[in-house]
Amino acid sequence: MKNTIFTGAGIAIVTPMNQDGSINFDELGRMIDYQIESGTDAIIICGTTGEASTMSDEEHLECIRFAVERTAKRVPVIAGTGSNDTAYAVKLSKEAEELGADGLLVVTPYYNKTTQRGLVAHFTAIADAVNIPIILYNIPGRTGVNIDVATVKILGQHKNIVAVKEASGNIGYTAKLIAECGDLVDVYSGNDDMIVPVMSLGGKGVISVLSHVIPKETHMMAKYCLENNFAEATKLQIEYLDLINSLFIEVNPIPVKEALNLMGKNAGPCRMPLYPMSDENREKLRAVLAKHNLV
Repeated sequence: MKNTIFTGAGIAIVTPMNQDGSINFDELGRMIDYQIESGTDAIIICGTTGEASTMSDEEHLECIRFAVERTAKRVPVIAGTGSNDTAYAVKLSKEAEELGADGLLVVTPYYNKTTQRGLVAHFTAIADAVNIPIILYNIPGRTGVNIDVATVKILGQHKNIVAVKEASGNIGYTAKLIAECGDLVDVYSGNDDMIVPVMSLGGKGVISVLSHVIPKETHMMAKYCLENNFAEATKLQIEYLDLINSLFIEVNPIPVKEALNLMGKNAGPCRMPLYPMSDENREKLRAVLAKHNLV
């Protein structure tokens, strides 16, 4: 079995923004420190939640550089370097490695999409270009492409392809993935409402949005699973299900940034085309945060 990048709860961290849309690195540093001090097991920078799709090349690389330096090897830093342009994904992945990232999160090509044979070629080209581990990111709801289990089985033969972030929401697919590829790749839940179900099947952890607001509890939920204490893990999964759902009441990361702002953090706005929450949904979110004594 290949080396595991991390076990437990990693955070798909937001990118705090100033009101003019520029990146607030001071707040990002505070968030990274708070997460590590609260037990979070890995920092995932420049993912979907981090709004990487609206970053310039310079911003993307500066965020990775900053996260690596601020984290200072306390926990692994995993950099999002996926693209629907294979050559660009290769370039970005090589640069992230040079900046000191411990691993890469690489999403399936979106919009232009590709075939399963194309996925093999795409991910292999990226994996051949670097010497750090890669997590395949399966999120068909955003990309329109699902990685077949048979495709993961092929890709898992590559020494640098070590894991899958599974965010299809299909527990049957996840079970098949772990059953057929569990000796080749680790599996992380990409959905906070499925941490316990995925880990009960053998998943190694979660790449989480929930960790922004309750990092200690999210860490403990995953830790209980790793200890086979599914009774306690399930209690936490159920207790915070309403909070999880409220963080996805609109398109991620709109609600989690709003939640952080309501909690007194300085996450700032999202970049267009992501748009501020409706007043109605903001009040629903505030009510759930209040119920859990977070505001």
